This record gives sequence, structure tokens and C-alpha cells, in this order.
Amino acid sequence: MLFANIGIIDENFDYAENQWVGVLDGRIDYIGGEEPADAAKYGELYDGTGKLLMPGMYNAHAHAPMTLLRGYAENLPLQAWLEQKCWPFEGKMNGEDNYWATLLAGAEMLRYGTVSFSDMYYYTPERAHAVADLGMKANLCTSPLAFEPKPIQEFPVFAEMEDGINNIDGMADGRIKFEGCIHAEYTNNDVTAKTVFDWAREHGTRMHVHVSETESEVNGCRERHDGMSPVQWLESLGAFDVPAIAAHCVWVDDDDIAIMVAHGVTVAHNPASNMKLASGFAPVAKMLEAGVNVALGTDGMASNNNHDMFQDMYLMAMLPKGAGLDPTAITPKQAAFAATRAGALAQGREDCGLVKQGFAADLCVLDVSGPSWCPVNDMLTNVVYAGHGSDVVLTMCDGKVVYRDGAWPTIDIDRVKAEVAERTQRIQKEL
Repeated sequence: MLFANIGIIDENFDYAENQWVGVLDGRIDYIGGEEPADAAKYGELYDGTGKLLMPGMYNAHAHAPMTLLRGYAENLPLQAWLEQKCWPFEGKMNGEDNYWATLLAGAEMLRYGTVSFSDMYYYTPERAHAVADLGMKANLCTSPLAFEPKPIQEFPVFAEMEDGINNIDGMADGRIKFEGCIHAEYTNNDVTAKTVFDWAREHGTRMHVHVSETESEVNGCRERHDGMSPVQWLESLGAFDVPAIAAHCVWVDDDDIAIMVAHGVTVAHNPASNMKLASGFAPVAKMLEAGVNVALGTDGMASNNNHDMFQDMYLMAMLPKGAGLDPTAITPKQAAFAATRAGALAQGREDCGLVKQGFAADLCVLDVSGPSWCPVNDMLTNVVYAGHGSDVVLTMCDGKVVYRDGAWPTIDIDRVKAEVAERTQRIQKEL
């Protein structure tokens, strides 16, 4: 495809208008202010009038199959939300439920310009096949909850971890990665957690874990582990010996932040979920100032209700100003970077997340001709504060169009919606 006369958010997150961008063999082959001499080789000519081309979004923390729970577990604090609603519902979900729910989650993400997501859940083979069918990218992990102190190798979930590293890692022409995971400190123990971290180091995988989401979680961890915070506990057992995503990090202190900087840990910031569950406000401005790679995540649909990363990008840019009484906290560039490039780096996708020649063509196109985009004093400011996922008209992953003008070329969206609705009703009747 050759995008003609289109505005772009370039590799420095600056705006350039009337550009030509050529995509060839899955990569960005040309960027320039003039039509390339060999324009015909790019195939379809896309009229970019009134449009904006930017990097696709990278969702750094999701639980995709929880689309089945959208609107189900409402107005509850985290522990009651988990123990009384989510876990009983999830206990009724089977592999096919996870496949169809992941298809729906992926379709929603593509609709809103997200090309890749880091997903912590169960039934990994079914989720992987859904991602492959969608044409997306994903980093998948299986989420052990281990209350009995024994090595991970003695739990049934270990077979799924081994299958993941042997058969799922590298699927779909490398679009799918498999990585290590524990759910959280409060759902695990020293023995099991350490063997998971050792396994990840042995296989050279990345790590994904919930960290310091609530104040009670942190206080409980200190009581259980001689005053250590969840970050300190994870470091002591080797969780950060591999590249890691620490989801939430709402209740971290300066010592925790220093540990994360030292180990290159990515924080997956989930502002919508954290507010809905009344977990608090993560100190993202302080993290960024210290040098933490902060990416954005939607979390699951029981604690956010939509996969619109533009919403979370807006909240990331807005909330620290009010929470910290500092109007200078978080710039549009920092928020846009978190939604795109930071997530790509968190997933180990070094050549993704930027509109840059030679990078993977993971892109989204926005219609910026509407009234909410006028005037353009600063385009990136408009993207962060005035943009919505509904402005996306095309999403491309590895150079292939996976969403365009209300259509998903890789899936039957009507069947997906019907399957998810039917399966949700079945589970609710079984509870």
C-alpha cells in the first residue's frame, strides 16, 4: 500500500503533513514528502486527505477472554471483585470460550488501532489460535495461582507452560510470543514463584506479573515477607533477571522505582482499571522522571469495559495533573510513546511501534476531518486529548490490513459476537 498526501506522527512523535508512506513486504519501505519514483511497486494507492497515520497501539496488559465478563462484576473492591465474581465465572470457562472471547477482544482492539497485546490468562493454545486468525501480534502467558508451596513443575499448569514455549512461541510467522508469568505475590508463594522465574531464565523468556495494585496488597506482602514490598519480593526471587512487565504498580515507593529502573522493568499502567476498582493513582510522572519504561494497558473488560487505548492514553495524560496538582505532568509525547513504542519494547519487538523506515508496518489511520479535530494548533495534542478509537478507519499489522472502514477481513464478526453472547449466557446460568 502507498499512503498518499497523509499526515503522519513520525519517529520522533512530531507531526508532518502531506507525506507519502510506502509499505512493502510487511515493512515501512518509504517515507517522504514526494511521491516515490517507483510508486507502482507498492500496490494500492490510499488517499490520505483528511487522514493521519500513526503507529499502531501496543496494549501492555490485558486479559482478553474477559470480554465474557464485560459489565458483569461491577461496583466492587478488588478482592471481592476477584473472589466473589471473576474467579467463579472463570472457573466455568472452557477452551472454546477462550477462543471466541479472544477473537472478540482482538476485533475490538483492531477497531481502535491496537495491533498487539500482552495477555495473561489461561487456555493459551486457544488464545494463540485466535490471535493467529485475527492477524494480530501478542505476547501470551499462562497465569499460575499457586497457594501450595511446591515447585511449579508439580502443578498441572506446568504442562501448558511447556507447551507454550515449545509450540506456541514463534507462531504465526513470529507474531506470537510466549513468556513466563505468575499472577501476583498474594496468589503465589516463594517456592513456586522462584521455580517459575528460574524456568523463564532457563528458556530466555520475558516475565509478566501483577505488582502493587492495591495498598492492602502491599501491606499484606510486607507482613508475609519480613517487610518486603511486592517489588522487593519479586527481585529477591529473580523475577527481574529477565525482561519483565509489572502491571499496575499503583502503590510503589522510591525504593521500588529504583529497583525497576536498575532491572529495566516495564510498568504497564492501567489508569481506567485502577480508577474503576478504586485502587488509586500510579505515580507515573515520578516513574518516567526516574527512567522507567511506562507502557499502557487496558486490563480486562470486567475492570475497564472497553479496549480503546485512546481512552487510556487520555487518562494517562490527564490524571497525574489532577492527582499531583501539577499541570506540567505528562506531556502528549510521553502519553503517545507509552501507548505505542513503550509497549512494543516491553514485548521485545525492537523494530515496532514507530513510523520509521525499515520498521514493521504496524500502523493505524485516523480520520481527522471531523469537528473535534479542528483547529490543529498541535496535532499530537489533538491525538491525545481529542482523539478516540472510533476515529480509526484502518489498522495494519505487519503490512496486512486487519481492520478497515467497519470491516474485519480476517474474521466473521457477526458470528464472533453471537458466540460470545451465547457463551456468556450459558456460564451465567451455570453459576
